[in-house]
Amino acid sequence: MNVCRRLISAAAAATVTALGAATLTACGGDATAAPTGRFDVVASFYPMAFLADRIGGSHVHVTSLTSPGQEPHDLEISPRQIIGIEKSDAVLYLKNLQPSVDDAVAQSSVGTKIDAASLTTLEQHGNEVGGHAAAHDASRNEEASGLDPHIWLDPVRYAQVAEGVGKAFEKADPDHAADYRKNTAALVGELDDLNTRFKDGLANTRTKVFITTHAAFGYLAERYGLTEEAINGLDPESEPSVARVKDLETMARADGVSTVFYETLVSDKTARTVATDAGLRTDVLDPIEGITGKSRGKDYFAVQEANLKALQKALGAK
Repeated sequence: MNVCRRLISAAAAATVTALGAATLTACGGDATAAPTGRFDVVASFYPMAFLADRIGGSHVHVTSLTSPGQEPHDLEISPRQIIGIEKSDAVLYLKNLQPSVDDAVAQSSVGTKIDAASLTTLEQHGNEVGGHAAAHDASRNEEASGLDPHIWLDPVRYAQVAEGVGKAFEKADPDHAADYRKNTAALVGELDDLNTRFKDGLANTRTKVFITTHAAFGYLAERYGLTEEAINGLDPESEPSVARVKDLETMARADGVSTVFYETLVSDKTARTVATDAGLRTDVLDPIEGITGKSRGKDYFAVQEANLKALQKALGAK
């Protein structure tokens, strides 16, 4: 952490004004953002921002710390963003996914801190999910905790988080509590419908096993009786061992796997190499960590529908 980061982090733990204009200028920060007159929410990355937008509606102004196309695991929060958190009415984040965000939130005096991970249950996942032994790389914060943070890919858990966020908004902004309740109920209803479509769409398939580059789909796999075999662990950019690749090739032949899935925000090089060696095809399975022009859809629901179709094709849905 550089000197400017330390200065701003320490000051944010007390008050924004304690920094002073000279310190902000010296560190390259920008504290000129004015209050919007709405309930200002800072969200850590897309799945959190989506919840805040849908639940808050016209009453909230949402700012995301992670830019479109940026890999959220790699986010290093800036001094300016720390100031933004301090000036907000609430911060919505997912603890153990982005260590720099966790640090900033812990030091901030913002009145409402909403940790999505506390609103549902988390489990241990790694390279292999669905009855296989998990493997973890302790170099990543979420893996050091032994818990998989990708809860938003399971519509049921995501609905649980939505309900918790709605209640937090009601408490923090009681003037608009009725609207927050209404919006939350509508969103939970849509997530329930999505859960039904996944459940029905994946009930009868030729195989239950799929290969991904990134172990992001453990909750989704468990929800619908599937087995995710990940080339890498929870870190989307780690390199697999030669032994792991050979094991995947053997497993693919035994379980009738047809496809190696890669994602939109990380290079597809590893997926294509494994697929070529094993005689498999490749396709996109999007962990929805951010929406870009490469995403198969413009919001969470559209991308999840595309994920369902990709899984049905790869698994041989009947």
